[in-house]
Amino acid sequence: MKLTLNTWIVIAIILGVFVGLLARDVFQAEEEDLGGASALLRQVIGFLKDVFLNLLRMVIVPLIFFSIVSGVLSIGGGAGLGRIGFKTVCYYVGTSLLAIVTGLTLVNFIRPGVGASFEFEEVPDGFEASTGIADFMFDFFLNLIPTNVVEAMVEPNVLQIIVFALLFGYFVTCIPEPYRGTLSRVCEGGFQVMMKLVRFVIRFAPVGIFALITKVTAEVGFKAFESLGLYALCVVAALAIHACITLPLILIFVARVNPLRHFSAMTKALLTAFSTSSSSATLPITMECIEERSKVSNRVTSFVLPLGATVNMDGTALYECVAAVFIAQVYMTTGMVEPLTFGQQFLVVVTALAASIGAAGVPMAGMVMISIILTAIGLPLEGVAIILAVDRPLDMCRTMVNVWSDSCGAVTVARLEGEKGILEKGA
Repeated sequence: MKLTLNTWIVIAIILGVFVGLLARDVFQAEEEDLGGASALLRQVIGFLKDVFLNLLRMVIVPLIFFSIVSGVLSIGGGAGLGRIGFKTVCYYVGTSLLAIVTGLTLVNFIRPGVGASFEFEEVPDGFEASTGIADFMFDFFLNLIPTNVVEAMVEPNVLQIIVFALLFGYFVTCIPEPYRGTLSRVCEGGFQVMMKLVRFVIRFAPVGIFALITKVTAEVGFKAFESLGLYALCVVAALAIHACITLPLILIFVARVNPLRHFSAMTKALLTAFSTSSSSATLPITMECIEERSKVSNRVTSFVLPLGATVNMDGTALYECVAAVFIAQVYMTTGMVEPLTFGQQFLVVVTALAASIGAAGVPMAGMVMISIILTAIGLPLEGVAIILAVDRPLDMCRTMVNVWSDSCGAVTVARLEGEKGILEKGA
């Protein structure tokens, strides 16, 4: 019996966990202490992981540029772009806000930090205090405009690429023929080539995911959850509520589609998101699933998904909100701070919402967001060290929710745009 790609990915995850647990000593040992076979195993796993991630990263920049330009051209310029853009932004802001409120409600109900005792470690290297939410957002909007487009693509700065692609696509619609038609065909052709290349890369997904899961399991294992189990459970439960209740309700009542069928269509992308912990790296597979299996038009997909992979961070915003309140509860237990007031918790919601958009393209984005929230409510930045042990596995979970929300957004916007046939010939 021929196994589907989704089945191979699930097998790869299971094998990765099994091999990772067996090879923990190999991955945690110093390189000079390893024998020939052990060193080779670690080298091979690292090589397979890097090849897969490099293949994904290779297609991200051209895929985002051609898909955004192609989407703007298919929308038709000013009026259509404004209409779809407004619906997309409303969805992204609304779902992020719902995710944050869900996390805030659950962390106040479970109170995982109350009674907990931790020894504070040093803040990791490269982590600096935020200058405050106002300065951060001013810098964010200023940095949307690329001073050098080539440099933005080399870094890559995804938000700057999106802004340039939006402007480029719009002004292509403003020039006369034959130039408009020629550029439109070139951009559409570029997008079709990138989608062919994406399908080629996807064939290597099971091997790459096996290597990724093996490395993460070997390095983190389950020991990290011993002291942070209740906190991790709180985060996972809040993510599950948002992913399994809030977003499906939007699909049912707004998009009018079956959430289970859409979930089945998105399985490949969700498993990839879980293993890579990157919405951007998963974007090629997300677009392929949405167009080929959920049957959303390229007109909507090419605009909504690249934007969502960069600024729509439901899972991340929820996680940062829970983490900030958890840290506050730990400090409250030690008697160092007073319980958070209603005003401070409202500030957590607003700051997490703003930072989830502003920090999306920043290195160590999760740490930057945490610093913004902790600074806003007057907590020491050293509290970040409390949650570092479980950050990696929870990052995998929240990235999967981010991608799931992006896909739900594409389906919802497509339905609001009057598209027919969504999921009819899909999963």
